[in-house]
This record gives sequence, C-alpha cells and structure tokens, in this order.
Amino acid sequence: MRRTAVVTGASSGIGEATARRLAAEGYDVVAGARRRDRLERLAEELPSIRPVTLDVTSQESVNELAAALERCDVLVNNAGGALGVESVAEGRIDDWQAMFDTNVLGTLRVTQALLPKLVESGDGVVVLLTSTAGMVPYEGGGGYVAAKHAQSSMAGTLRLELSGQPVRVVEIAPGMVRTEGFAVNRFRGDETAAARVYEGVPDPLTADDVADAIAWTVTRPSHVNIDRIVMRPRAQAAQHKVHRVSG
Repeated sequence: MRRTAVVTGASSGIGEATARRLAAEGYDVVAGARRRDRLERLAEELPSIRPVTLDVTSQESVNELAAALERCDVLVNNAGGALGVESVAEGRIDDWQAMFDTNVLGTLRVTQALLPKLVESGDGVVVLLTSTAGMVPYEGGGGYVAAKHAQSSMAGTLRLELSGQPVRVVEIAPGMVRTEGFAVNRFRGDETAAARVYEGVPDPLTADDVADAIAWTVTRPSHVNIDRIVMRPRAQAAQHKVHRVSG
C-alpha cells in the first residue's frame, strides 16, 4: 500500500516544494492550506496530491482533516510564519498571539489529531519545520524567536514521550531561505523592506533545498531517526554573520 504524507501550509514556499518532492518520492500527498485555489492547481499538475482546505488555527478544521484520512505515515508540520520586526518592548500582542497560534499551537493541533494514525502505520514520521530562530535569539525577532524556541522544544519533548513507539520525530531548522511571501508578510506587505533581507546575499536557501532535506529524513530506514538538521546558505555563518556582495 502506498504511504500517505500530510503537508501543512502546502499552498506555497517550503510546503508546496515539500508536497511536490514527496509526490515524486512515491507518496500520496495530502496538501493542506487555507488557499484552496492554489492547492487545486497543484493537484491538477500532480494527480498524487490531494488538496484539503486546512486552517491549523482552527480545531474544527484540523478535526475534519483527521476524519477524512484513512491513514497517515508522514506528517510535515510546515504551516507557520513571522509577523513584525518590532522589539520586545514594542511588540504587538496580536502578532505574538498569531505566531504562537500558527507555529506552536497549529503544530500541536495537527500532531495530536494525526498521532494515532502515525502510530497505527507502524512506521510514522513527524517533521517539525522550525528555524535557526529557535536556537539563537536576535533583535527584532521577538515573538517569532519565542514561537520557534517553543516549537523546537516540542520536537524534543515529543521524541522522548514517543520512545518505544513506531514514530520518528524530526526537526528541520533552516536559516535564511528566500521563499514567496515569508519576508513580505513579516514586513506587513512592504516588498522593498523584504527585498533588503536578501540584498547582496549570494544564493540564499530555496524552498527546494529545504524540501530535499525533509524528503531525505523521511525516507531513511525505519530504525534511523534524524533528530535535527540545521541548514543555512554558505553565505550565512550565523544569525548575525551574513556575507553580502555589492553591485
């Protein structure tokens, strides 16, 4: 029987790239996101992808997803994002709440709902898409740093709690990735400010780079758990150390 992979936030960026890559690896992919029109186009292109309207901030929506699945072998918790670059002192409470609800509680909702099916599969894999922001704080990171630290802690805790169960827990922590919309959303639609994040950086990571890492982890033999992959472009030595070229 073909294995089924669920990917959240699959309408663009890393989520879309991961859905495409896992379909190429032979999975039946359930692609979940709020933007159903984009999912429909993806499914028309790749018949092994099944579009599902999903809002990870809604328990009802997550429950509907779980009820519609016959099986789940792989779960990629990709839905998330960043809002704002204000300091902690000036951070907007609604931004922090939205980031926690999507990155942290969204991951919790979907993982709780699908965990029984992952265990039942006999060889389940849960992937949490975190960030290097979950390892090292930085100014202006505020709620995003806090949310990604929490999500990273969830991965480690879940792995301990599932010891002895047939489920592997993987954390993928990318650094600078240039994807559609991420920086623009963070800068509240200011495309000029978003472009400055990547200005002069030779070859930031792409969504396909991250999808490649995700696919590698979930296709390892069942006795091999890849606890965490930290990946950055060569130009980014650390959160505060980025090589930029002029011209």
